[in-house]
Amino acid sequence: MQTDLLILLIPLLPLIGFIINGIGFRKVPTGLVGIIATLGPLAAFGCVLLLFSGFSTISELGNSSPVRMVLFDWITVGHFNIPFSFQIDQLSLIMLLIVTGVGSLIHIYSIGYMKHDDGYGKFMAFLNLFLFFMLLLVMGSNYVIMFIGWEGVGLCSYLLIGFWNKNTNYNNAARKAFVMNRIGDLGFLLGIFMIMGAFGSVEYHEVFEQASGFPIGDPTVVAITMLLFVGAMGKSAQIPLYTWLPDAMAGPTPVSALIHAATMVTAGIYMVVRSNVLYTLSPITLEIIGGIAIATALLAASIGLVQNDIKKVLAYSTVSQLGYMFLGLSVMGYTSGMFHVMTHAFFKALLFLGAGSVIHAMADEQDIRKMGGLRKYLPITYWTFLIATIAISGIPPFAGFFSKDEILMHVYEHNKLLWVLGVIGSAMTSFYMFRLLFLTFFGRFRGTEHTREHLHESPATMTVPLLVLAVLSVIGGFFNVPEALGGSANLAEFLDPIFELSRKVSPHSFDETLLTHSEEFMLMGISSGVAIVAMIVAYVMYIQRVNLPEADTVERPVVEKVLYNKYYIDELYENIIVKPTRGLSDAFYSFGEFIIDGVVNGTGWAVKQTSGQLRRLQTGSIGFYVFAMVASIAVILWLRFFIRF
Repeated sequence: MQTDLLILLIPLLPLIGFIINGIGFRKVPTGLVGIIATLGPLAAFGCVLLLFSGFSTISELGNSSPVRMVLFDWITVGHFNIPFSFQIDQLSLIMLLIVTGVGSLIHIYSIGYMKHDDGYGKFMAFLNLFLFFMLLLVMGSNYVIMFIGWEGVGLCSYLLIGFWNKNTNYNNAARKAFVMNRIGDLGFLLGIFMIMGAFGSVEYHEVFEQASGFPIGDPTVVAITMLLFVGAMGKSAQIPLYTWLPDAMAGPTPVSALIHAATMVTAGIYMVVRSNVLYTLSPITLEIIGGIAIATALLAASIGLVQNDIKKVLAYSTVSQLGYMFLGLSVMGYTSGMFHVMTHAFFKALLFLGAGSVIHAMADEQDIRKMGGLRKYLPITYWTFLIATIAISGIPPFAGFFSKDEILMHVYEHNKLLWVLGVIGSAMTSFYMFRLLFLTFFGRFRGTEHTREHLHESPATMTVPLLVLAVLSVIGGFFNVPEALGGSANLAEFLDPIFELSRKVSPHSFDETLLTHSEEFMLMGISSGVAIVAMIVAYVMYIQRVNLPEADTVERPVVEKVLYNKYYIDELYENIIVKPTRGLSDAFYSFGEFIIDGVVNGTGWAVKQTSGQLRRLQTGSIGFYVFAMVASIAVILWLRFFIRF
């Protein structure tokens, strides 16, 4: 009973915060808004910790079965039933810890960042609503509950990206995110319909048990996994549905940290890991995922090399890191993909919140060309940002090194070419992140004197979350240390029951690593060395030689110009998709206006004119009426006679 109550409270507590602040956002005192909004996620995090400790104890006793809680039977049609139910297992617990833990820190940060905004209460309510839907997505015991959360976070993303709705560009960014996510969601929905038809259920345990009896490469399973991955491409920003994510930086910085770093964009990763049995049965889908993932990682990383908006650099970094996560999944390194989800939540949330602290100090300036020398004005922000930069670059012993290295090791075992490309992407990551760090915090200050006078460190509500995330970015990698370094891979052991059916379906895919310790050390050395070399190159270019980025008006070399304009992919979409669609819509509008409206209005006009003429027959003359009656009878008799014969 206590477990059921804890499970129920986890999504309910943020929902209560949304209801209070959402209904009374104009009436709740400003001082209470942040407290109400933050208490829900913090209390939910406490509930998750209690569940986690209890679940770990049960697992140690040899019972690792999921805990299911059915709230009510929601849809019943004949023998087909969809309950509104939750499932708590190892995978959902890891995601719940990330969502509620990092989410709570971002709520606290938002108090300092958004407190003076006119829509402060509404903003905090939207954050709570987002957290509620994200928890539904993670906790649902079937694909339909996951889809409710999936759509809910999409809605909240739209509301939060376009929060400052008086700016047309922000509204356009929100609309773009909404539309591109709907494209992916259509694929996800079709995948769910196929699951219903193939398995007669949407409950995870029933679907996966039945699927484990299918042969590898079954066409139905391949179709289902491809459709589900289309949904993941939209939510987790993979080619070709990735262009919404960089534009989504239009929203307030806490939105970027919560939605586009720690939670929403990892929903696609979670869905694939949750459906690991289906993907293990479909090697062709995994190969396609691997190709798209490495292409996304390299494309986004190359664009990030030359961007000058502090949040845009981090946005393309997120797209690239999501590519790495999918790359790990594509070689059935499901644990390594989830490990990178966890460490990425720490250091990427820290990077976005650090960027927000910089923007806050710079009076909303986001162009790194107008920054420089900020480390002496923002010491806490600088040191935490440095830690996050080292972590994301994959330099030991920080968190990103362990998770990224584990992905690259799995890739090396399966495909050497993908590994080489992955290492190149890792080098680019290190370069553009240290470029960002050096241009922002080192050298001379390049802003206005007025801005310099007002530079100051952020308040404690913003710096405390930075410090907590910095600690996690340092120690987060030690949750899954490889055996070669004397570790015990605790995360892999904890998540092991999730992949039991996949191991049954394809035992050889889950054999122990074929790499020797010396090979592992070699791979670690190469990936770390490449990252350090890239850091040194960035140091030489931007610290020693003071090679500052050019103004937008300066003509650039062709390659740099292509990268700076993001390969012109937005322009390509505009010309081959948006404009033709808009033109077709205008044509349909014109057709409706001139043809359909013409027919409808013409019919009305004809009836009106005809009735006007027929009205003249009402003369009041009895003789005319008798004549009309006789003539009508004659016509009726003639028609009757004609029809009979």
